[in-house]
Amino acid sequence: MDKKTFSIGVLSITATILFVAQFLPTRTAEAATSSSGNSYQLVTARVQQGGEGLYIVDNRTQLMGVFTWDSSSRRVQLRDVRNVNDAFAER
Repeated sequence: MDKKTFSIGVLSITATILFVAQFLPTRTAEAATSSSGNSYQLVTARVQQGGEGLYIVDNRTQLMGVFTWDSSSRRVQLRDVRNVNDAFAER
């Protein structure tokens, strides 16, 4: 077996593995999970503009911040910070 035949064999096996791998199901990210501690709560949920948002509530200061992913700048951006009582007040 010469070097050329060995290289072709390795590349053929790699191509077969990659071909089969493209048909395997992938896991997608899902929102609607939460976590909490004594002084904070984290919740992921859909936002009205589309996409997912991370809601962080500070229980001591009663402030809630909403963070979303901006795909154009590839960063997490703060969308708004409000008092929890104001956010859920009836109008």
